[in-house]
Amino acid sequence: MKHRKLKNSELDRISTEAFQQTEKSPIIIILDNIRSLNNIGSVFRTADAFLIEKVYLCGITATPPHKDITKTALGATESVAWEYAKSTLEVVSTLKTKNIQIIAIEQAENSVSLLDFKPQKNTKYAFIFGNEVKGVAQDVVTISDAVVEIPQYGTKHSLNISVSVGVVIWDAFGKIKAATQ
Repeated sequence: MKHRKLKNSELDRISTEAFQQTEKSPIIIILDNIRSLNNIGSVFRTADAFLIEKVYLCGITATPPHKDITKTALGATESVAWEYAKSTLEVVSTLKTKNIQIIAIEQAENSVSLLDFKPQKNTKYAFIFGNEVKGVAQDVVTISDAVVEIPQYGTKHSLNISVSVGVVIWDAFGKIKAATQ
């Protein structure tokens, strides 16, 4: 069997307007004090790919428009809903009042391996990803409903934030989709 790469024009992607009207996955992304503008842009691309409901940009996390965010987002800042908030803790507290399950992605005592994370039907999730050096702030971890850890088997202690978002969102999206079929 031969394989031919598809051209962008053959991918049958929806327009920005159609994206905004499309039913979203029950997933929210919260960025807690992310420093790298390129990481932020990459998160927007992942959010677009998996129909994320909203991205919260908290604390020192920069907001669009910015050339370095735009460079990696490739237009996803126009399709994906986002909001800036000074306090990650306030965003999390507000989402908890709406019965959204808050999941910190962090290495912590009593964390659940991503391999064992089982999303529930009819549940909305907000995944929090932390600063490139300090991770998710402890006060935010403390009030989260659960902590999920990406298993790692090499010598390094962490993954790049944009890689972590890609891994977790891809995994959660697939598990949620399977649970609803």
